[in-house]
Amino acid sequence: MNIVILAGLVITLLTCIPVFNQLRKHPKGLHILFFTEMWERFSYYGMRTILLVYMTQHFLFDDRVSQGQYGAYASLVYLLPLIGGMLADRYLGTRKAIAYGALLLVAGHLAMAIEQGPARNVLSFEGRDYEIASEGRQDQRQAWIVVEGERYTFGPAEGGGMKINDLPATAPLPSVLPQDGYQMRVEGRDPLFVNIFFGAMALIIMGVGFLKPNISTIVGQLYEKDDPRRDAGFTLYYYGINLGAFWAQVLCALVGAEFGWGWGFGLAGIGMLFGWLVFVRQRLLFFTPGPGQLPDEVGRPPDPEALRKPVLGPINREWLIYGLGLLGVLVVWQLVQREPVVNMALTAASAAILLFFIVYMIRKCTLQESMRMVLALVLVAGSVVFFTLFELAGSALNQFAERSTQLPNDGFMTITSGQTQSFNGAFILLLAPVFASLWTWLERRKMDPGDAAKFALALIQVGGGFLILVWGAAYADESAKVPLIFLALLYLLHTTGELCLSPVGLSAMTKLTPPAVGATMMATWFLGSSIAQAVGAQIAKLTAQETVGGQVLDPQAALATYVEVFSMIGWVSIAIGVGLGIVSPLLNRLAGPRAPAVVESETAGS
Repeated sequence: MNIVILAGLVITLLTCIPVFNQLRKHPKGLHILFFTEMWERFSYYGMRTILLVYMTQHFLFDDRVSQGQYGAYASLVYLLPLIGGMLADRYLGTRKAIAYGALLLVAGHLAMAIEQGPARNVLSFEGRDYEIASEGRQDQRQAWIVVEGERYTFGPAEGGGMKINDLPATAPLPSVLPQDGYQMRVEGRDPLFVNIFFGAMALIIMGVGFLKPNISTIVGQLYEKDDPRRDAGFTLYYYGINLGAFWAQVLCALVGAEFGWGWGFGLAGIGMLFGWLVFVRQRLLFFTPGPGQLPDEVGRPPDPEALRKPVLGPINREWLIYGLGLLGVLVVWQLVQREPVVNMALTAASAAILLFFIVYMIRKCTLQESMRMVLALVLVAGSVVFFTLFELAGSALNQFAERSTQLPNDGFMTITSGQTQSFNGAFILLLAPVFASLWTWLERRKMDPGDAAKFALALIQVGGGFLILVWGAAYADESAKVPLIFLALLYLLHTTGELCLSPVGLSAMTKLTPPAVGATMMATWFLGSSIAQAVGAQIAKLTAQETVGGQVLDPQAALATYVEVFSMIGWVSIAIGVGLGIVSPLLNRLAGPRAPAVVESETAGS
């Protein structure tokens, strides 16, 4: 058994019992949302775990193109909730939006499993072509140049170019190829399968747009505005998110590495199918009869009669929205292939949503409501900085694990590069109950530092994680690979930072915002994450390396680049975090008077 699977089983058993016990002490229906989002995150993170490496190793896109495509995809994943949230607020209601989005996600994830044979590199030198053969996936990737039917390993030449190892003197090309003396091209990349790939991504993006903001909004609707269980409830919900993410990163990475990319993506799609069934049937054993578990008044359309009224011939408003959603998939299919256009759309969306909230505060809010919304927007800005660095886990850190980390590989003690992303989920499972108890303990004693201070701590920790990798580079071996413990420590700090920010931020969006724009503000939170993905893609491009056959050509240069970039972003994040911490007492005043804590409330692990 893979060591990560064994560790995951132990962690899950140790943490699930107290978490499930605490779920019973929270509002009815939380457990349905818990498991729906668990399966949705299983599908999303299962795909994300292997997505970037799939592009660089299967399609042989170069690093900068892959980072840009990944950034466009991830940005749109967090941008589309802005539309999905507004449609749910005004027309569909959150329940219908979630069910529709889940169906799109099932279709998208299963379509990702459709693949062609791998593309291949061909090296041209002085008019002759030489095939680059490759085997393995993720960190097990190995490439050779084929010369006269024999395979030879290669690496960087001193001063630039490529050195072919153990090449006989009688070979038709020299053992050292100058940097400008050879050309590399890609063959076998079928445009049909490339379009299927981007179409699958478009379905996933649209599905997340309808599902993601609305399920978080329903969680908030289960609690009264000043219910002190709210933060703990979101932390329990966040545990469910990370339970799904953890097992996706463990299983999809392993299956993708061992059996093929399509099997990894297909497993993610099956997970989303389970999530859809749990939500639609409103029971964990979705094949059993019985009444729904969510309160009837939660998530319903604001005007059911208007939703059923025909607006285009016999087509009512509800089905018109569904149809426009499918047409929107075609638009997204074009956008996801055009990173600059996505970045322009992000800029326009950011300006539009900011203008919307300014007008809303002026026209419809009291002074206290306006101050609370200003605080919510400041927290969104802080989350952009945090998630810009945190979400490098799927891009730059994913490739760092593949290319620059010492990974055990002896059967039982085996960890693939994709599975290293599960460290974050494992730490969440262990620490989420602790943090849920901590926030309630501080609240009861009127010692809670406030949301802004928690965000400041998060920024300091996410920056510190990257500085740990910079430190670890001093212990790299002769192949320029850093001991695994340093990457694990990075994820530990990123996790404690995430627990200071993400569940707290989700809760803050619901308690600081008037109900009429609750889903819109939640979508704005995800818009901040979308901006973070776009900025993160530009940072990841700074780490791009030359690859041949999906294998990095110069590991030493790759490590040096990672050290330079990680050092820069680490110190910048710490500086911003310190600044936010200094002004946090002033920001806390914007929230207004705090409700008294309810001593009888319970949280996970308490």
